[in-house]
Amino acid sequence: MSWEKSLIRIAGYDVEIRQKRLAEVVSRREAAEMRLVMLDAEVEAEHAFIRSEPIAGFHQDGYREGCKVRRIRILAEIDLILSEETGARDALAEAFEAQKKYEHVAEGMARRKVREAARRETAELDELGVRRAVRPPSPGA
Repeated sequence: MSWEKSLIRIAGYDVEIRQKRLAEVVSRREAAEMRLVMLDAEVEAEHAFIRSEPIAGFHQDGYREGCKVRRIRILAEIDLILSEETGARDALAEAFEAQKKYEHVAEGMARRKVREAARRETAELDELGVRRAVRPPSPGA
């Protein structure tokens, strides 16, 4: 395997690793967002319960404060994960760029090899033509 192909393979592996990393970060963000939705649903269910059972309202203040704290923590976690996701997306884009550069260089080298082979062939044919032109004609011809 040529060094160009090895370099492209390594770059492809790097892209694959970064894609998996991004997928993991996105999965964590989605899980945190789902926890936030579940918390909101839980709060709404608690409000409905309190409306139906007024006596349960005595504990509402503590519950509400606990939910606020949980919501703030989840939102902070989502913000942190969003910044991590941005970094992972940037890293993936850089890896794709590097892979494309390597592929472009390899294609250019392959085209140069083809051109060089065609140039050598043309030179050999020209030399053969010159030899035949310089050679005296054979007596039987």
